Amino acid sequence: MAVYYLEDLTPGQTFRTGRIKVTAEDIKRFAREFDPQPFHMDEEAAKDSFFEGLAASGWHTAALTMRLILDAPFEPAGGQIGARIEEIHWPRPVRPGDELHAETEILEVRPSESRPGYGWLKVRTTTFNQQDEPVQIYTGNLIVRRR
Repeated sequence: MAVYYLEDLTPGQTFRTGRIKVTAEDIKRFAREFDPQPFHMDEEAAKDSFFEGLAASGWHTAALTMRLILDAPFEPAGGQIGARIEEIHWPRPVRPGDELHAETEILEVRPSESRPGYGWLKVRTTTFNQQDEPVQIYTGNLIVRRR
């Protein structure tokens, strides 16, 4: 895995992750602990919900995205240090059987004014299902070491 310092990165660069499959049990297990709503835990109850079927919590999707990112070949120097999420949305639910992958695009690269050894990366990460439909999109800022 290559380590990327701020100077190695430019707007427009894109990094892709591997894939992860989501099961109904994964969805229910996460929901029981972190987001215990019926449409995340009970397939029958979920049928009559807004989602019309079992759906992963958005926060589960975010956690799965983080796992994908950490397993990907993009490793910012100093680690994946998130400083701020500007926007996050979930355009469609993650369902049992979905196979997720993500793509991170560098939007902006700038040195830190207050910490000379570091800089800021503004990124947009889109998580897709197996049909390449986006299930989560977020724009955030990472802290990255400089050389």
